[in-house]
Amino acid sequence: MAVQVAHFTMTLASMTGFARAAGTAGPWRLAWELKSVNAKGLDARLRLSPPFDAIEPDARAKLAQKLIRGTIQAAFTAERETTIPEIHVNQDLLRKLIAAVAEIPLPAMITPATLDGLLSVRGVVEIMDAADDEAEILRTRVSALALLDTALDSLVAMRQSEGAALASVLSERLEKIAGLTQAADSCPARKPEAIRARLAQSLATLAGNSNFDQNRLHQEALMLAAKAEIREELDRLTAHAAAARDLLAKGGAVGRRLDFLAQELAREANTLCAKSNDASLTALGLELRVEIEQFREQVQNIE
Repeated sequence: MAVQVAHFTMTLASMTGFARAAGTAGPWRLAWELKSVNAKGLDARLRLSPPFDAIEPDARAKLAQKLIRGTIQAAFTAERETTIPEIHVNQDLLRKLIAAVAEIPLPAMITPATLDGLLSVRGVVEIMDAADDEAEILRTRVSALALLDTALDSLVAMRQSEGAALASVLSERLEKIAGLTQAADSCPARKPEAIRARLAQSLATLAGNSNFDQNRLHQEALMLAAKAEIREELDRLTAHAAAARDLLAKGGAVGRRLDFLAQELAREANTLCAKSNDASLTALGLELRVEIEQFREQVQNIE
């Protein structure tokens, strides 16, 4: 049973990654920080600081365009640079204060009111932060979404880089699975003469019992012969491994289908072990189960 191992021309994508992108827009300093981990579907969790929470629907749409699976934590921060405050002097009130103070006769030991003293009176001077320009806010929101594209591109690149490494690991696992399947197929215990020898020994043991029903003897012989045959399991192991290699070569969001194939591979390996009545064949089946379980663990990281 010859086995071909695929060489990959496309990379898979992992579901784990991190990216950060920072920039400026007018007086604003902007930054996105993206983290992604494994998940069954796409779970986007956004944290936006006001007044930019209005871009959340557009941000979610961008995440969904470039990511298929994973829990994504997207944090956006925006800090406004220090601006020169606006100063307003209530000149009418100041003039009234000056006039009122001028009419008050002062003893010789008291000096007249000075300008700085009058300016400190409540209501004379108002210091206000510069008002946010709505048009500027709208432009900054557009810049924030563009910066998200940059962060997303970095996240996707990191996930694909890790996915390429995972593809190599999964390829090695499939090669071992295929090799063990081939070894089980060519195992001496499966040769007709070996099966006949075990069957003859079992039948001799059964026939030695004088109380044993001859019809039951025939039934037991058929059951032993059927149990010794693992052709279907070997064929399905080969077919599932080939399908997994095709998915790896195809690339893209194939994690769920690979997980399904890993479950099917495990099912066939378990059946092979259950049917085996030879220690060497059982050992190969157990090795298969270990390799398949390791394959499945790695598949959990694939998008």
